[in-house]
Amino acid sequence: MGGVFDERAMFQLNINGESSTLDVPPDMPLLWVLRDVLALTGTKFGCGIAQCGACTVHLAGQAVRSCVLPVSAIGGRPVTTIEAVGQTATGKKVQQAWLDIEVVQCGYCQSGQVMAAAALLAHTPSPTDAQIDAAMSGNICRCGTYVRIREAIKLAATGQTTAEKPLPVAAPQVAA
Repeated sequence: MGGVFDERAMFQLNINGESSTLDVPPDMPLLWVLRDVLALTGTKFGCGIAQCGACTVHLAGQAVRSCVLPVSAIGGRPVTTIEAVGQTATGKKVQQAWLDIEVVQCGYCQSGQVMAAAALLAHTPSPTDAQIDAAMSGNICRCGTYVRIREAIKLAATGQTTAEKPLPVAAPQVAA
């Protein structure tokens, strides 16, 4: 009895500016090509049905869900993952804003969040709150850092934010 990915084909892919020839099944999702074949593990598996956004990558500059995108649908379009998004001016601004605003809590969704934000700002350099909310609505953060995500996007877009940095947590005092 055969497996899910029995048939294979050769694909020429441009991932993060590097060309790779891969012998993989045509219906293999790009996510598994990235993680299992190319060992680019920054893109995360979340839900497997394109609902959470953890697997977001850029395909020719557009944010797409790699968990449901078959490798055969990529064609000659370039793919950018979280490992290389910081090589673009917009991606670098987004990553720096994420650090400045201290967006991350558990961090699991953040590669998808950063990729969605970078795609938004590449196409809409000065987004409104409504545009940010619409672009980010498909990315779930179980920790609920949505307010910080929006502020980081504003910071990356304008260099300004209304967010206040969190206060440092004091070390617990030990009784003598």
